[in-house]
Amino acid sequence: MNPFEHKPMPIISGIGNFKTIYPKAYNKNETDPYTKTRIILMNGTEFESNWFSHNFQRHITNNDLRRELALTRMAEKQQQQKIALLKPCNESPLEHTIGYEQLAVDLTAELAKREKDCDVKKALDFALLEDFDHLYRYANQLEMEQGIQAERLVGGYTEIMPGRPTIAHHRYPKDNVKRNINSKTAEKETVLATMIITAAEQQTMNYYMNISNFATNDAARRLYEEIALVEEEHVTQYGSLIDSDATWLEMLLWHEYVECYLYWSCFMTETHPYIKKIWEENLEIEISHLHKAAHLLEKYENKHWQQVIPCGDFPRPLSLHENIDYVRNILVNTVQFTGCREGYEKIEKLPDDADFFTYQKHLITDVDCVPSHNVIEKHIQLCGKDYRYEKCENPIDSLRDRFYDNTSVGRVKNAAHSTDFKCNK
Repeated sequence: MNPFEHKPMPIISGIGNFKTIYPKAYNKNETDPYTKTRIILMNGTEFESNWFSHNFQRHITNNDLRRELALTRMAEKQQQQKIALLKPCNESPLEHTIGYEQLAVDLTAELAKREKDCDVKKALDFALLEDFDHLYRYANQLEMEQGIQAERLVGGYTEIMPGRPTIAHHRYPKDNVKRNINSKTAEKETVLATMIITAAEQQTMNYYMNISNFATNDAARRLYEEIALVEEEHVTQYGSLIDSDATWLEMLLWHEYVECYLYWSCFMTETHPYIKKIWEENLEIEISHLHKAAHLLEKYENKHWQQVIPCGDFPRPLSLHENIDYVRNILVNTVQFTGCREGYEKIEKLPDDADFFTYQKHLITDVDCVPSHNVIEKHIQLCGKDYRYEKCENPIDSLRDRFYDNTSVGRVKNAAHSTDFKCNK
């Protein structure tokens, strides 16, 4: 499909009324987990587009252009709120969090499997193991707090076990900044990947930042606080990959193209009839926004859309599905790596005075004060062992013990064995 070839509706037609903008929420006990993760993905994508538009407005003085952005932005805002309200009232924030982390795991894995840019794939594989571990920590908190086993929420599609332990995720902030791509020369799928994953991680960070003070106990509040700090690292990493040389109007076009592609992907892969219809409606709305962005690009920069996106045809749909074997493979190869300026390095190869170790000592004055560690230790005390959902035992020997939470892997030299990152051919 090429959205540039479709006749757009008037943008005002995409703005609903109070009879149409409030949706029917899904049934949390019957809806497929990947329908829930698609909802989270598109909520984040709409937020990213809306926030980009606000920042665009704040950096220009042309009120004609600002008015065009305002009209489109209101339609985007209605879309975002309608999608967010698909979540039912009886789904607790912590249950919803499991969906966020399942999305993070399976979206990141799917993007990484398709990615041809080696630097971008490394970034995806690196953060994948961290979101995978976050799922494990939240799942243990959920079972302790609400007696709910997260394996039911993820539908058995995503394993729940330790990845690179969350305690090891805390890096010197300068080590999270990577090289940006060039959208003029990069593969279209690479540009899409950098923007999709940044929006998804931004939404996750926002959710944890805003939900932490609503948690009903200190353990959960502390866990959200810690993982929100890691999500800040992820947003910095992924955001630094996006083309920093593109103009505001070029990026506006890319944002609208990303939304069109994702709504089309959701429509093509959705199994829930009511929500599938929403994806179809939003695709039509986004096509009108895309054409408006193309018009503004031509009006204010005298550029045709093909100078930014040479071919408008979508790549194959982005599908969310299980990635158990892929995650296990990345765990075996890279669990002992950390960020090191624009790249990644094995802990064993870092000098003892490396920024990573210095920052770890600064932030972690006592391992027993780290919330993600304490959640597992508390679960072991209460239930005799941690909570996991594994198809078979953890591929990392050091992470197999269910009666002890490992705090060395990924942050202490020789705590595990890793080989290296692998690029797609």
